Amino acid sequence: RAQITVGVVTQAPTAEAASAQNARQTTQMLDAIKKVVGTGGEIKTSGYSVNPAYQTGKNGAPPRIVGYNSNNAVLVTVDDLRLVSKILDAAAKAGANNINGVSFTLRDDQAARSEALAQAAVKARESAEAIAKALNLRVTGVVQAEIPGVSNIEPLYSRELPTVAQSVEGATPIEAGDIK
Repeated sequence: RAQITVGVVTQAPTAEAASAQNARQTTQMLDAIKKVVGTGGEIKTSGYSVNPAYQTGKNGAPPRIVGYNSNNAVLVTVDDLRLVSKILDAAAKAGANNINGVSFTLRDDQAARSEALAQAAVKARESAEAIAKALNLRVTGVVQAEIPGVSNIEPLYSRELPTVAQSVEGATPIEAGDIK
């Protein structure tokens, strides 16, 4: 599974103008992405903002508003990794000017996560027993078990994902790499 974050940032003298310009450009970008994705993915808004743009004042004067920035970002999720490059290129051609990244995950990581947790528990027990032995003690039970930063768990699987870089000249090259 790939997740792609793309968006549109616009600037204008007023918040209303920045929002209107952003809406037009974002609609064009979404239409282009939807043509590539079809029914094989999900597109959802991941962030929207309209903020003043400031200019630093001279000689100690306070900053002043010189316009407004509008930002609309969407998260595109697809299981067909061959679409990643096409989505990026279609979005850029249709007006996306804020491409924040591509990440690769498994569609269902529960089995790998469970296996990783079991292995982590075994390693934790081995470490605790080594420390106890060095102190002439023995482990008699578990008082507490935590999973700090669950995303830091290293799953015990390795699967090479297919290359999704295209041979089309000018296409954005994307390599999924390994999920480990």
